[in-house]
Amino acid sequence: MAEASKSLRSPIARVRGLGSAKEGVSHWWAQRLTALALIPLGLWFVASVVCLAGADHAAIAQWLSSPFTLGALALTIITAFYHAVLGLQVVIEDYVHGHAAKLTLIILIQFAAFGFATAAIIALLVAAFAG
Repeated sequence: MAEASKSLRSPIARVRGLGSAKEGVSHWWAQRLTALALIPLGLWFVASVVCLAGADHAAIAQWLSSPFTLGALALTIITAFYHAVLGLQVVIEDYVHGHAAKLTLIILIQFAAFGFATAAIIALLVAAFAG
């Protein structure tokens, strides 16, 4: 049997490199890249919290008002919520079988993640600039 006849994909799909949903690979890569990005961000955050253990309000406010800290925390929040949405979307696609329920849950999760991430970043900015 020739190699081309063993594949279940059409010749045009092999040329384009796309799966049946035409987005699975990019979704997979986004989930892996956000997971990789969360490793140093998470380690930095844990190390920062450990170093700030027992610090007074002024020290934490000073740490939080640093542009690097604000940027890194905002990046951590955005990356964590995006990673969570990607993971939850896969779970919903795999285990929810009704098309309307699947679509509703995916949209709901995306709106909820956007709302919570926005609220977290606003709270971060308020805490940084209120002092």
